[in-house]
Amino acid sequence: MKIPFTTEHFFEIFEKYNLEIFPVQLIILILGILSAIILHSKIKSKNKLIGGFLGALWLWIGIAYHFAYFTEINKTAYVFGGLFVVQGLIFLIETFYRKKFEFEYNGKIMDHIAYFFIIFGIVLYPILIYVLEGSLIRTITIGLPCPSTILTFGFLILTKPKFSKYIVIIPALWTIVGTSAAFNFGVYPDYFMPVSALTSIVYLIARKKE
Repeated sequence: MKIPFTTEHFFEIFEKYNLEIFPVQLIILILGILSAIILHSKIKSKNKLIGGFLGALWLWIGIAYHFAYFTEINKTAYVFGGLFVVQGLIFLIETFYRKKFEFEYNGKIMDHIAYFFIIFGIVLYPILIYVLEGSLIRTITIGLPCPSTILTFGFLILTKPKFSKYIVIIPALWTIVGTSAAFNFGVYPDYFMPVSALTSIVYLIARKKE
């Protein structure tokens, strides 16, 4: 199927988003960093803070990026946005209603890998995009789909075993869609998305047997 927009159109949407929502992306970045730091803490509200952040993050992407911007060049973004909104609501329901969304960091090998995914999404991904594009206003940060998905898979690895596995479905589906940007538009950091997805899914399935 032919993609209904060019590489230039694709990055122009990021330019418009970054200019018009500033400084919200900086606030999201700070919240992401705080969530990564909180992982190491013994704060009683840790699970609610991290789960709430992930829920709000996916809602934001669905509404503020897909619905508000990406639909300008791709009407399928209404479907994408709907899926992100559903995922955000799932995170919030699992966190505040079912209370099965709990996190722990024990310093094991998989914990380190998960933390690297989180740091990659928050820090390394936007740096690589800046190096490739040479423009701050074209930089893709968390609060946008692909780096946020990588970060999300990192957090999912750090959930406790009672975590509901269906939560990975929409992020996995987006990985398939989003990775196409690496092929079609030269967004090479997106190649890391299937790596984080496969690592997370395999680990979570294997952990079920422990």
